[in-house]
Amino acid sequence: MLVGEQPGDREDLAGRPFVGPAGRELDKALVAAGIARDEAYLTNVVKHFKFEQRGKRRIHQTPKRFEVDACRPWLDEELRVVAPEALVILGATAAKALLGTGFRVTRHRGELLDSELAGIVTATIHPSAILRAPDDAARSEQREALVADLAVVARALAG
Repeated sequence: MLVGEQPGDREDLAGRPFVGPAGRELDKALVAAGIARDEAYLTNVVKHFKFEQRGKRRIHQTPKRFEVDACRPWLDEELRVVAPEALVILGATAAKALLGTGFRVTRHRGELLDSELAGIVTATIHPSAILRAPDDAARSEQREALVADLAVVARALAG
């Protein structure tokens, strides 16, 4: 199970998670790490797309804590129903929602974490961070790190 922050513009319009540019980055990273996307359940902590309208564009806005809390019952039910063997938390908002407000992805990314949420739990960057990187070298570095973090999960799943 992979849990991100909230739907993006494309995801909101399609009604499915990770189908836009960040989803394409995630797809590539999953393939490179040896994880089949069709064997993973994908969702978000916040179930609606929070945005600011700028002309014809809808610009992503980070959800507030009350929005995360309001959507938590749905996420808890997804976790209960899916009962994931492995849980990959994508980005700071999702990590804070699931692991506590003191958790820092930058300090613990790619580590296997002790958690009651699943047998295998890790946190990493949200794939949209790759898209926001300032240049090609930074994007490449972020992609490689995401793949490495996902490979930790693939190895743990393989035993």
